[in-house]
Amino acid sequence: MTSGPTLPQHPADTVLLAFARAVRAAGVRVTADRERLYLEAVRTAGLGDPYAVLVAGRATLCASPQDRVRHDQVYEAWFGGEYARMLPSRPPVHTKPMAQLDTGDGQGDSGDDDAVSAATSRTEVLRHRDIAQLTLREREALARMFGGIPVRAPVRLSPRLRRARRGRIDAGATLREQVRRLGEPGPIRRRRRAPRPRRIILLVDVSGSMSGYADALLRLAHRIVQSGSPVEVFTVGTRLTQITRALQLRDPDRALIAAGEVVPDWSGGTRLGEMLAVFLQTWGRRGPLRGAVVVVFSDGWERDRPEELGEQMRRLHSLAHRVIWVNPHRGKTGYEPIQAGMAAALPHIDDFLAGHSLATFTDLTEVIAHA
Repeated sequence: MTSGPTLPQHPADTVLLAFARAVRAAGVRVTADRERLYLEAVRTAGLGDPYAVLVAGRATLCASPQDRVRHDQVYEAWFGGEYARMLPSRPPVHTKPMAQLDTGDGQGDSGDDDAVSAATSRTEVLRHRDIAQLTLREREALARMFGGIPVRAPVRLSPRLRRARRGRIDAGATLREQVRRLGEPGPIRRRRRAPRPRRIILLVDVSGSMSGYADALLRLAHRIVQSGSPVEVFTVGTRLTQITRALQLRDPDRALIAAGEVVPDWSGGTRLGEMLAVFLQTWGRRGPLRGAVVVVFSDGWERDRPEELGEQMRRLHSLAHRVIWVNPHRGKTGYEPIQAGMAAALPHIDDFLAGHSLATFTDLTEVIAHA
């Protein structure tokens, strides 16, 4: 039996993880979730089989034929020497330079390319599927894709000025420079307002009518928190619960478990208007709400007093920089916001977005980034 590579002074996972990051440096979009999948695949296939390690990397780190070429080139360079010489015992690694990528003339490794294309197609289909209609296995596959959602914080201008090449003239600094030069003319100093990340506030409806989407919405919230942006996350139902600290755990599954332990009203009723009033009283005028981008994830189902929801949304809109409402039914054919609660909230919303799939979550993060 072919023996595996010798990894002196380094645990196997450390070397494999370093290899995955080298593949990312070569231009392949390797996320943290793909790194984890790669390590699991290698453990399953066995580190003692070089060809299995190669195939595991192709299957988990690559999303296109071009990615596979880059991966194979890094593989040959990374696992050189004795490890590379083991490869003839299995089917050989076929790589070709970037300039010789398959251009559709029917040549090359069409079988492997077709397999990669099929996997990419399945991934793309899954990105657009309604989350509430996914099977358990599809949900597990989707959960591993959240790490690929790009997140950028919206930007505001700080009231403080800093030195800059362009901007308003800093008379004091210019005068001090001339004094330092004993009256001789010197450069004109300028200042401008510095950009700062704008706070994001997420309000996630965890009532019974949102139960099919709650897990995915919290995974999205975890992804936004892990991006390093200034974020506060709350769940709303029959109570208002802050879960920011729970979502600061790096592992998404552990973070969701921690959030579940502090949220007392999973899949219960909903009192959106009343909970927004509590939120405004606690976090409103003098809290982090002022000037923030607020995202409400809810279907707008308010049974008791929809006019109360409308009033609280008016107050929320007056304090926030921008209010975004994400409704999982917004992207479905034939949907109209005719529910009493949704109709009452709509006049006080800046952006009304769909939120039923991973693709719509990606659209949402782009709207947040430009808010």
